Amino acid sequence: MSIVDIRNLSFSYERGKSAVIDRFSCSIEKGDIVGIVGASGNGKSTLLRLIAGLETPSGGEIRINGAPVVNEGCYIQPERRGVGMVFQDYALFPHMTVRKNIEFALHRLPRKERAKRLEEMLELVQLGEFKDRYPHELSGGQQQRVALARALAQKPAVLLMDEPFSNLDAGLKDAIRSELRTILKKAQMTCLFVTHDHQDVEAISDRSIHLGPGSAPGVRVLTCKA
Repeated sequence: MSIVDIRNLSFSYERGKSAVIDRFSCSIEKGDIVGIVGASGNGKSTLLRLIAGLETPSGGEIRINGAPVVNEGCYIQPERRGVGMVFQDYALFPHMTVRKNIEFALHRLPRKERAKRLEEMLELVQLGEFKDRYPHELSGGQQQRVALARALAQKPAVLLMDEPFSNLDAGLKDAIRSELRTILKKAQMTCLFVTHDHQDVEAISDRSIHLGPGSAPGVRVLTCKA
């Protein structure tokens, strides 16, 4: 089952300027981890923002769970798209503990359900013993897991991650990559992540997509790993 369907998506920052994304099409199946790779300026992060609803395309269509979220006659607000997002800097609230950061995503749930979901997320990312710590008291990898838990807590249809390893020390990357893939697979989460590092793609993705010059019409699948 396709969770994300993108058809002939185009985007440019200014009318009349060259398209940053030109007639891009792809489908992402449930549970797939897909890496989007390419040099800076080739539209990787822009693609995530279009899926999330933070930018509006100049043409084409995006469907999530079979329903259109944007096309010529439709625009669904970001909070109603069923999309979770982990930003490059994690965007954790520094004055909130790990527990409070995750609970922030659950404020609409009844208290009993909120408590249950919080415990599920803490167990998934193995941060139960750190739930009362603040972000500055955590390592980079632990901060990433908090951001991941907060995004997953809402049970999104798809998770978007922008350069998830860029803030980590080189020595930690191998362990964190493996850890992240394990968490995503355990949660059966469909995920698209942006990176400029082919090693990130090799380490955690099931498939990868290259954005850049020579990709006609705007996309080329590099690898499909079993």
